[in-house]
Amino acid sequence: MIVVGGEALVDLVPGEPLESTVDGGLRALLPRLGGGPYNVALAASRLGVPSAFLSRVSTDRFGEALIDRLRASDVDTTLVQRGDEPTTLAVVALDEKGSAHYTFYTQGTADRLFADQGQLPEDVTMLSLGTLGMVLEPGVSAYESILHRESARGTLTALDPNIRAALIDDAGAYRERFTSWLPHVRLLKLSDDDAEWLTGGDDVTDAVAAAKAWVDSGVDAVVLTRGSDGLAVITSAGEVASVPSRRVDVVDTIGAGDTVQGSLLAWLHQRDVRDLTSLGAADWAEALAYAAKAASITVSRSGAEPPTEHDMASTV
Repeated sequence: MIVVGGEALVDLVPGEPLESTVDGGLRALLPRLGGGPYNVALAASRLGVPSAFLSRVSTDRFGEALIDRLRASDVDTTLVQRGDEPTTLAVVALDEKGSAHYTFYTQGTADRLFADQGQLPEDVTMLSLGTLGMVLEPGVSAYESILHRESARGTLTALDPNIRAALIDDAGAYRERFTSWLPHVRLLKLSDDDAEWLTGGDDVTDAVAAAKAWVDSGVDAVVLTRGSDGLAVITSAGEVASVPSRRVDVVDTIGAGDTVQGSLLAWLHQRDVRDLTSLGAADWAEALAYAAKAASITVSRSGAEPPTEHDMASTV
């Protein structure tokens, strides 16, 4: 089973422009259920892989809807903690290319109060963490403890930092903490923008150099997402593989990177891969192509709607 830990939240996504002449050009905001790790769990489960969500979710109406959607996609919710704190909200602004920019409302919300409640079930073979869950206290300390424990147990661990710089009060401290996680992480997935922020770089060359350094720090494989330029991987064996993005009409990019993470984990699980160092360049090219296909379906839809097995099989 794959366990995905981190936040569940509600994205408020722009809808059609309001008709009022006094609204300042604003649009109606439509609720979309999401959160990076939440989307990863959905993506993996929709691709037929046993998946569970590890978080704290509100008992408010948003929280109930979040839980219902997980169950509708066959995600195991037995590890989810519940609380009467409100659900985290993310107000989304889309630029002219459909890329999403976020403003978060996290004060006193349920997901950041997640607590470590001990050993995960014995049948857990993969653990994926990331986004706000690895930023906001006290939850980040709990997830960090679980990462250390599961890594020592031999679980295949994955991290998607999915940087939200506006929520990181001390960039230097976060970067130092991020570096401390790397010896416990087997698969690191992040965007070029994430890599550049983490290193203070400003181009793709810096992102690749950073990926190589992170591999030297103990990570088995670093997958870089490059938007329209596709996906690439740098491994501890020194192999580099890349695939182009699939050309589709983009509605928005919400959940694209999360779909990449979930579909990569699904691909690994489907092939019973426990050791990433066993994969060669051809294997990684196949895995990245699978993830790129899944992400192309997500970006062709509004909000984070990862594909199902049927969607993947019926898409050329």
